[in-house]
Amino acid sequence: MFAGTGSDVGKSVIAAAFCRIFKQDGYSPAPFKAQNMALNSFATPEGLEIGRAQAVQAEAAGVPCHTDMNPLLLKPSADTICQVILNGKSIGNQHAIDYFTSNNKAVLRKEVCSAFDRLNARYNPIVLEGAGSISEINLREVDLVNMPMAAHAGASVILVADIDRGGVFASVYGSILLLNENERKLVKGILINKFRGDIRLFESGIKMIEDLCGVPVVGVVPYYHDIHIEEEDSVMLHTKNRAATLGKVNIAVVLLQHMSNFTDFNALEHDERVHLYYTNQPAEISEADIIIIPGTKNTLHDLQVLRRDGIAQAIIQAHSKGKTVLGICGGYQMLGRELHDPNQIESTIGQLPGLNLLPISTILEGEKITRQVNFSLDKGKTTCKGYEIHNGRTDILADIEHLNLLEDGTHDGCIVSNCIGTYIHGILDNSEFVDFLIAPFLNEKSTETFDYFKFKEEQFDKLADHVRKHVNIELVYEIMR
Repeated sequence: MFAGTGSDVGKSVIAAAFCRIFKQDGYSPAPFKAQNMALNSFATPEGLEIGRAQAVQAEAAGVPCHTDMNPLLLKPSADTICQVILNGKSIGNQHAIDYFTSNNKAVLRKEVCSAFDRLNARYNPIVLEGAGSISEINLREVDLVNMPMAAHAGASVILVADIDRGGVFASVYGSILLLNENERKLVKGILINKFRGDIRLFESGIKMIEDLCGVPVVGVVPYYHDIHIEEEDSVMLHTKNRAATLGKVNIAVVLLQHMSNFTDFNALEHDERVHLYYTNQPAEISEADIIIIPGTKNTLHDLQVLRRDGIAQAIIQAHSKGKTVLGICGGYQMLGRELHDPNQIESTIGQLPGLNLLPISTILEGEKITRQVNFSLDKGKTTCKGYEIHNGRTDILADIEHLNLLEDGTHDGCIVSNCIGTYIHGILDNSEFVDFLIAPFLNEKSTETFDYFKFKEEQFDKLADHVRKHVNIELVYEIMR
């Protein structure tokens, strides 16, 4: 298990690295995180929902993702309310105080432990990931994901600390000191992550940590800039370059308050033909060639904010000037004439008019649709891959062109001139669709297609090489044995 001194110390990426390392070494690894909290989710081959981080780790391990890899997923829909996904299916919304203090923890603990046991029977080794800090002592009795799960799994725990944020000695020593005696026995190693500078200056620090904690430091992993692994959290999106760039296709992704599945845009970030930026400023939206409205966990609320802040009007004006507007999932629903939420599935807003760029109407009702899909552009022959995770039924109100032809013969989305809508997440991972999207704005010299699937495989191998170089892998194997 890779547990952390806190959130965002790099546990997910380190776990992905070891999934790839174990695969390279001839084993059959699989990732596991008992409980995840994220708006970024993924659909398994069975059409069930898990956290995106575990889907990425499964890719690194070279195995299909499964709900047993993340049996419990919490998707925040407001500051204190989460949708609870158990074994891939929603069991309703809960207030945080009810979730953490209710008496259902025994049931949930049994479910996550059973998921681990099933996974453990099929793969070896299991790479577990903790959540946040291992030393949230006020939540010890209700913790499902850190030390109680390590104890159930019989896992050797490697504590991951982020030296870049400072205070690494206190965070490591304090984290271990706050564990009880039985928990401390499970911690077999310490990994210092995100190091910058000359490692020789930290050699004495390594010895100090080992002397203080009585636990070996298995490695010090330097910060990297040239390896690209999908991120679990969207907190840094607002810092990514917002200025339009000459000579490239400028694509603006609208920053929504409840934005989900932001990894839909990772492929575009690495396409040399494209300059991608994230913004909620009307002036910056007007500079783009293509505007993308992403998915959201609260469609009507975010649409209301777009109208309030002048963003909706900026999108409509850009569209009228010939710019392309693409809506994905909730963004697709916003492009229609109206949205209805009669049963308050996402919010207390009953209905709102949409941006009226597509002749569609959406009602949020019924069971959530989660599935992987194979499709082609409606007139194309190349098979593309993606997945759907959404509530709602969208009716097309006019005789217009469908966007995609699904493998089962049904259709997805629609296209009217320079406005496009689709329910398919991951559609931008497919070079055929990206080529179609950016073609009107390409100059003659920028025609080389970007293969995102090949790129991701290369990045997993680069990550594994980076971690191998700076971690004592033999010591890790010895700890596991």
